[in-house]
Amino acid sequence: MRYFRFFYVSLFAVILSSASASAQETQTRVVDEVVVQVNESVITLSRIKRETKEIIDTWTREGKTPDEARKMADEKQGELIASLINEELLIQKAKELGIDGDIEASLNQRVAELMKQYNFKTVDALYAEMEKQGVDPQELRETWRKQAVRERVIQREVQSKVYWEATSKQLKDYYEKNKGKFTKPETVSISELFLGFDGRDEAAVREKAKQIYAQLKGGADFATLVKENPDRGPVTEGAVKAEKLVVANLSDVLAKPLKNVKAGDVTEPFLAEQLGMVILKVDEREAASTESVFEENAVRMAILQEKMPTEQKKFMAKLRTDSYIKISETYRPLVSPILFADERKDKTNN
Repeated sequence: MRYFRFFYVSLFAVILSSASASAQETQTRVVDEVVVQVNESVITLSRIKRETKEIIDTWTREGKTPDEARKMADEKQGELIASLINEELLIQKAKELGIDGDIEASLNQRVAELMKQYNFKTVDALYAEMEKQGVDPQELRETWRKQAVRERVIQREVQSKVYWEATSKQLKDYYEKNKGKFTKPETVSISELFLGFDGRDEAAVREKAKQIYAQLKGGADFATLVKENPDRGPVTEGAVKAEKLVVANLSDVLAKPLKNVKAGDVTEPFLAEQLGMVILKVDEREAASTESVFEENAVRMAILQEKMPTEQKKFMAKLRTDSYIKISETYRPLVSPILFADERKDKTNN
């Protein structure tokens, strides 16, 4: 366990701002309750309120009434705070690993791609347009940063290690015991049309997606409409087309709209990662076969998928164990049972 030396942190963080009046300086004291201390960082009540508001706004846009959204958010407050603690631990781990600089560079690249896509010459011009459309550029960038941190740390510290740890003998043994997993699976090849929310009115984007869907069902050419709407989509990671995706491995976000869609047909518009609306065209479907084939990458991926949930939980539990986490008395009964659930299960099992 790592040990940290720091002075006692009270339950209140004090921010002092000064303003001059005549020849004298006066100070305004703003008090913000510290809900959790995570090593040398803190999670404040104001941050929790901001995150809660964003969640409520999202649920409201998705059709919940403000009262329903507020009630749901209140019920999940413990989960939210536990999530923020885990998020802070991953951010600190990224700094420790020295990958926070790479993440910042990837964010800058993403901004540059947006500038090119919408023909803005400067970052300030892009941000100004976002603000006109009700999008806070810094909040959006922060959302991207959190997502990138989670993905990079978990990929490096968990996925990569699990993927490569099996020896040749272990791979062969796993294959022999699980041959049914390595038959030729059903695959689907798709093309993507994406309408992003960035810098646009969300309701207008949703309406445009419905109109395009109607055009496609009426016989419009998919490739032509993609050229007319050239946003880089999240499903194909900007490539427009994706070949031979294994149907069994598709996330629910893709599996549900693609279910029962025949080759040559399109899905109804659906929301992708809160980034925008997607319409997919099924270019080809290939049926599964019963013949088993050994392929190292496929076996490693099968082992990874099997072990990943448990290994990720272990990794996060170790991060928490190796860290100083102090939750205020007010919120501890709400957060601790959720945050340390996996650790308690391990103690019970042992």
